[in-house]
Amino acid sequence: MASNKTNKLAFLSMPAPASYVAGLGRGASGFTTRSDIGPAREGPSAEVVAEAQARRGEEPEVDQDQFQDPDNEYGLFAGTAYEQDDEEADKIYEAVDAAMDTRRRARREAQEQAELAKHRAERPKIQQQFADLKRGLSAVTDEEWESIPEVGNLTRKKRKKDDRSFVVPDSIIVGDRSKGEYENALDPMQQENGGLQTPADGAMTNFVEIGQARDKILSLKLDQISGTSTSSGLSTSIDPKGYLTSLDSVILKSDAEIGDIKRARMLFDSLVKSNPKHAPGWIAAARLEEHAGRMVAARKLIKQGCEQCQKSEDVWLEAARLHNNDDAKVIFANAVQHVGQSVKIWLAASDLEHDIKSKRRVLRKALENIPNSVRLWKETVNLETNASDARILLSRAVEVIPLSVELWLALAHLETPENAKKVLNKARKAIPTSHEIWIAAGRLLEQEAIVMSSDTMTSEADKKKAWDMVDKTIEAGVQQLRKHQVLLTREQWLKEAEQCETQGSIRTCEAIVKATIAMDTEEEDQLDTWMDDAESAISRERVGTARAILAYALKVFPDKRHLWIRAANLEKAHGTPESLHGILERAVEHCPQAEVLWLMNAKEKWMTGDVDGARAVLARAFDANKESEQIWLAAVKLEAENDQLDVARELLIRARTIADTERIWMKSAVFERQQGQLDTALETLSTALSKFPKFPKLYVIQGQIHQSRNNIPAARSSFSAGYKACPKETTLWILASRLEEADGKSIKARALLEKARQVNPSNEELWAEAVGVEERSGGSAQAKSMLARALQECPTSGLLWTMSIWAEPRPMRKTRSLDALKKSNDNPLIICTVARLFWAERKIEKARQWFGRAVPPRQDESAETGADIGDLWGWWLKFERQHGTEEHREEVRVRCEQAEPHHGLTWQAIAKDLKNSKKTTREILEMVADALQ
Repeated sequence: MASNKTNKLAFLSMPAPASYVAGLGRGASGFTTRSDIGPAREGPSAEVVAEAQARRGEEPEVDQDQFQDPDNEYGLFAGTAYEQDDEEADKIYEAVDAAMDTRRRARREAQEQAELAKHRAERPKIQQQFADLKRGLSAVTDEEWESIPEVGNLTRKKRKKDDRSFVVPDSIIVGDRSKGEYENALDPMQQENGGLQTPADGAMTNFVEIGQARDKILSLKLDQISGTSTSSGLSTSIDPKGYLTSLDSVILKSDAEIGDIKRARMLFDSLVKSNPKHAPGWIAAARLEEHAGRMVAARKLIKQGCEQCQKSEDVWLEAARLHNNDDAKVIFANAVQHVGQSVKIWLAASDLEHDIKSKRRVLRKALENIPNSVRLWKETVNLETNASDARILLSRAVEVIPLSVELWLALAHLETPENAKKVLNKARKAIPTSHEIWIAAGRLLEQEAIVMSSDTMTSEADKKKAWDMVDKTIEAGVQQLRKHQVLLTREQWLKEAEQCETQGSIRTCEAIVKATIAMDTEEEDQLDTWMDDAESAISRERVGTARAILAYALKVFPDKRHLWIRAANLEKAHGTPESLHGILERAVEHCPQAEVLWLMNAKEKWMTGDVDGARAVLARAFDANKESEQIWLAAVKLEAENDQLDVARELLIRARTIADTERIWMKSAVFERQQGQLDTALETLSTALSKFPKFPKLYVIQGQIHQSRNNIPAARSSFSAGYKACPKETTLWILASRLEEADGKSIKARALLEKARQVNPSNEELWAEAVGVEERSGGSAQAKSMLARALQECPTSGLLWTMSIWAEPRPMRKTRSLDALKKSNDNPLIICTVARLFWAERKIEKARQWFGRAVPPRQDESAETGADIGDLWGWWLKFERQHGTEEHREEVRVRCEQAEPHHGLTWQAIAKDLKNSKKTTREILEMVADALQ
């Protein structure tokens, strides 16, 4: 044993312990080779390995499988499917865990709170440590606060302060005064010594003299540089006046921008080295250097780019841009050697030339290389000042490029009319699919027709034939294009027609419309479609196209009354009186039963001063409409306005016999009343009431005649009979109320209005009259209460909201107007009231805009808008009288005449006054503006 202890290698001869595996401590395990016979030896079990590691003092290996996620199983259960039973089991386990967590939550939270309180007690916050001191500050008095010293450096607190003061000597004051002065003369000592000398006591520096010397030297240098100095023969191109200005153009770059430039330079350098044939890389690199102010580097880079990318026109163009004019010419000369087919290069080279001759030489050289470029031919032709030379060039151009429509049209434009026809025929054969050539042919024929029309020697038949040739040519063109499968849509043809109109070819425009307007439309939708097309053309101010569309529609639908009215309105707005009369004559021929067309025709003739023509039109209208009430009344008005009173009276008598309508009887009574024949008027009314007892206007006129005679009982009887026979007519109730109010019986007036409101509920006029009665009787509180009741009954009434706005104090009116606009759905009366509020606030432009909004033009003849309320026009004119110009006022008058208003309290009171029976709309407007307050 002793020998074994001394021999260190004795363990090699010792037997191996049980379960020994060589290299087990280093992670090895037992293995066998294929030369072994039989199965491999099994390695030690996990318990044996753990026991061996325990003896060596090692930590046992942890089995990682015990921490395996059950949702991510592998090994034995890796291939199994996750079925519904598994999901149900997992849910049960989750529910159990949640229940257990709920049971333990109260105890856990209590334990956490206890631990937190213990931690806060051991380590309190700073604010908690000083909480008692802060509470004690509430007892500190103001004197104690004032006695607290300021924070500062108290190290010198015990040092003795030196509060002594000293008087400043006069020498210091004098020296300071003369510090900035200098003398331009030598003192006696300097004159004796012959110049300056340094004092013996030390050196003195005169900064003023140094500054003057510096300025003088800088001036001399600038003079030398600019060549103005006589002492130097130097001269340069520097402009001394623009020297400082040029300094402003120097771009100072920030550090960040310089860093960006450096990084971009590195990127572009890598790009052009890795792909030297990439032209945009060279261009970008050169522009970067240009931006950095390094023009030499930029030119050097672009030169390398030209060498590497000789087939890129962009590189050559960039190189020419970076050089001056002469160098650019050399660059383009080299460029055409490599990219001689580039149109851009040749055009840029032509732009470098300053005289026309040189430009022409460059472009012709370009045409030798690129004869099929339309752009080069166009530029070359544009340089020619002689029409014959341009014609020769275009003739050669169409030979070389026979498929260019632009060149053919340009050549036809330069030729005579006869040669132009030949050119267009050749062009049509060369390009049978071009609609532009057919349109150009139509325009050429139109020009010939215009010339023939002005020639007195040409017969009317030839003139008509010339005009018809335009229609035939366009129609043939449309058919030929269809044969060649060129199918332009109807919208595209209409655009071409509008373009012809803008170019002055009205007949060609009409021919295009005639030939193409019926394309792609169903028969039942044609009328609506064409009306929409006409309105669209009018909105774009293409009147000729709209007129052509309506003319074609009238040929297809000659019996449509509204179509004739639209065409007449178009001619009235944009045509001549002759064209308007022509449309109306054709209209009454095709629609003889349309009374409105007869009346429009007669009115237009009357307005132009042709009274006899208007009589003739009405006479023909009688033949076509023997019992027409409107035509009889129009004839009566025509004669009465022209002072033919006996004729007018005779017409009324015949009208009562033939037509015998309630309106004719009413107009008869009004006519007699206007002539002062009140007894005759009352007899006529009495007869009319026996025939038409339910016509309320007869009672109104009868009562007004009695009231004008101060026969109050008879007037009361007429109004009473009227509102009993026609209880829905509010005018009768209002007139009866005013009669009682004028007679001093306000109580009866209120009773009448109350009864009228029961018969006519939610009537804004009756409520407004009731409010007016209360105001006129002096009861402002009663009037306000009545107005509140009225708004509850009529919440959307513009009239009542207007009265409510003006009843409010000034600061509240704007808010009230906002509520009124919302409740009344932008009623014109409210809009006018808002305009008046802006007027009161001196906001002129806003007021003018709102007045314009209050009277918009009618979109439909039957629609009633604010333009039909005469009071609104009166307020607008009154506003323009105060703040507008004469142009503004005239615009209001013209628009009012076009609108022809008939409603409005003040307007009706003035327009229906017997004294104003012959007043025009313009005159009534002026009177309304005067009467409004």
